[in-house]
Amino acid sequence: MSWLGRAGARLLPAGRRDWAEALWAEAHEVPAGWQRLAWRAGGVRLIAKEAQMARRAGIQVLFTVAAGAAAWAAWPEPAVSLSHGAAVQGGVIITIALLAGLPLLARWLLGPPGSRAARWARAGFYAAILAIMPASAAVGMFVGTVPRGGIDRHTFGVITQGSPAPGSVSGGPDWGGEIIILLITACYLAVILALTARRAGVTPATLAIGGCAGLIVGLATYAVFPLGVDKTATSPWLRGSASDPLVALAWVALLGAPVVAGALAARRRPEAAPGGLGAASGDPLAQGLAAGLVSGGAGALTATALGTGTTALMLKSAWMRGLLYHGQHLTASALYGRELYASQRVALYGLLCVAFPVIGAIIGGFSSAMARTTGPATGGRPPGREPVPDQPTAGGWSAWR
Repeated sequence: MSWLGRAGARLLPAGRRDWAEALWAEAHEVPAGWQRLAWRAGGVRLIAKEAQMARRAGIQVLFTVAAGAAAWAAWPEPAVSLSHGAAVQGGVIITIALLAGLPLLARWLLGPPGSRAARWARAGFYAAILAIMPASAAVGMFVGTVPRGGIDRHTFGVITQGSPAPGSVSGGPDWGGEIIILLITACYLAVILALTARRAGVTPATLAIGGCAGLIVGLATYAVFPLGVDKTATSPWLRGSASDPLVALAWVALLGAPVVAGALAARRRPEAAPGGLGAASGDPLAQGLAAGLVSGGAGALTATALGTGTTALMLKSAWMRGLLYHGQHLTASALYGRELYASQRVALYGLLCVAFPVIGAIIGGFSSAMARTTGPATGGRPPGREPVPDQPTAGGWSAWR
């Protein structure tokens, strides 16, 4: 048993390993038999709790570093005007506060994450939001910087349909735009924290199915809109036709993924989990709605993070511009016009973030309702004939007749 104690001690931080080894060594002072076994079982439980605390501390450190890096990259430069700079700064601070504070409120109201799938879902949503922050700030800085003169100044006035002072820098949306972004962010965080909490009763299979379907939706949407949401030629590899194969693929993914996710979530549901709110964990309609909601939200965030990040890299990297417009001999003015046009259309990703979850929830709920009417959920057991109940014996029910 000594090798088991040493292996368990390695899971702890270096400062707590001596404590674990001493706890394990003191087991020899306990009488042999069940008492010594109970002592060691208690030691294993304490070591497991300590290791879990270390893992939580590591996650908190990782979040702090990632949030700090995202906030530093998104922080406006001193050249930005005072009003726009204050709006961007306020948006960064409130977003970090939401990311740090809402999980504590969700844990208090609904409990901790209910499964590994729930923790991965939260991590994915957090990573997408943190990635969008600096990319959106870089795009906003570019579209708010007015050229000092020349053909770029004329192009800026034509595309933006404005005449601000040459050389001025606004960067980012005003307070109205920041409030809308914060409301969308808060709604996303509240929904994903509620769905992944233990008491919500959403099964791990539902979260996994919805997340995978959302990635498919997001990648298909990003293939159509890699540089902002617009029908015109902001996408370098599209011909601008509504019958383009990529456009058809995006529509199939947007409408088909929630159908599949809702049906699978409804048919793979287990029995109602203890501690769940209402009948959420045992109702296929609730599981289908959750799967569709996760699918739409994950798809919208994936497309937004990839699209905003690609646009920001296009503005900063000549390699990315060469990759996007390979073989197209663009003048400097034409390239600036495409960059400016794409930067303006990045804000329209917010429409996807509102529309996709609603579409996913409606389709997922309808699909789960149809799956419920076509056949019973398997509950993790292969479909087939129900088991025949045991026949009563003479000493059972017949004895009471």
